[in-house]
Amino acid sequence: MQLYQPQDGYCFNSDTHFLFNFITKGLSKFKNIQGELLDIGSGSGVLGLLLAREYSKINLNSCEIQNDFAFLSTKNAQVNNIDLKLHHNSFLENNFNYEFDMIVSNPPFYPSTVVQSTNENIKIARYNDNLPLEKFIQKTSKLLKPSGKFFFCYDVKLLNDIIIFLKQNNLNVEAIQFLHPKKDKKASLVMVYARKNSKSLMDILPPLIMFEDTELSNEVQEIYKKCNTHSIKVQLQGDELART
Repeated sequence: MQLYQPQDGYCFNSDTHFLFNFITKGLSKFKNIQGELLDIGSGSGVLGLLLAREYSKINLNSCEIQNDFAFLSTKNAQVNNIDLKLHHNSFLENNFNYEFDMIVSNPPFYPSTVVQSTNENIKIARYNDNLPLEKFIQKTSKLLKPSGKFFFCYDVKLLNDIIIFLKQNNLNVEAIQFLHPKKDKKASLVMVYARKNSKSLMDILPPLIMFEDTELSNEVQEIYKKCNTHSIKVQLQGDELART
């Protein structure tokens, strides 16, 4: 999958690949994946596009607030021959006129208290000022159909808040997986699968270990191979691309 990304701005990272893999595991027990999918904060579009490539019967929707990323999401969909409906607005302010079968997101989750980048594009994409966790979960629940699925990743340190906010909004955690940089290091990221009005018990998947010594783990290498993405850095010139 060929993906244009900004030369001077936020670029998708391995978290998106790991989240895609986690989602496919969560969906593996379902035979017919179809319906409306919403990717919140789509950036250059990679997560939703990977899922649309994997599940040909879904209708892909993306929500993106930033102009450059809205353009790149649309462009990358066109380049990869995938139909996309773009909601170019703030997720919290956008008035969606229908509900979704599945919502996915690699949202901005760094707290505003940490030192922030001076690049406005990166600030919006990384820090949760514009999309606080509680409001993010509240609106997601309202937009999901009964039994709708919600997949996202977040800072592991906020897992307690995540579970509380999900429960308060009728979203039951079906599965979680932790990402560890190395097997002897603390988890840095949690991936969450929640389902609306579900009563299922929670599954805790084996941890995903990124590095074995100084090399990528075999599992991570397989995830990259499965995603098969090729990133092309570009400068945006209005509604045109200039490769760098």
